[in-house]
Amino acid sequence: MDDLYRDYILDHFKNPRNYGEIEKPDISYSDSNPLCGDEIRIDMKLEDGMVSDIKFTGKGCAISKASASILTETIMGSSLDEVKKLGRKEMLELLGIPLTPVRVKCALLALKAVKAGAYGLTSWPGEEE
Repeated sequence: MDDLYRDYILDHFKNPRNYGEIEKPDISYSDSNPLCGDEIRIDMKLEDGMVSDIKFTGKGCAISKASASILTETIMGSSLDEVKKLGRKEMLELLGIPLTPVRVKCALLALKAVKAGAYGLTSWPGEEE
C-alpha cells in the first residue's frame, strides 16, 4: 500500500495539477519553509464564496509540491468556509504516508498558505512582512 501512495505523491510532484498563476486573483498568499527552502504561492479566484479557480507556484521538495497539487484539487469548488475548516489531520490523510516531523512542515506549507489567504492575512501572525 505504501508504494501506491509513493507513486501518487511522485505523480503529483512530476505532473503537478493546477500549477501556474491566476491573473488578478481574489486571494494570493506566499509562504516559505526556511528549514528546507520550500517556497509556495497560492492564488485563488472566488465566485459566490466558492473557489472557482486555484493555482500554485513555487519550488520545493516532492512532498511540498505534491501536497500543493493535491490540496488544490481537493479544494477546487469548495466554499471559503470549508477551506477554513481544513486542518493538519485532513492534509496528512490526503498524502497517506507517514512523515518525519521535518517533512510534516513540508506537507503543511500549502495548507498554511491557503488558510492564511482564506482568512485574509497579509502576513503570518508574529512574522515580519
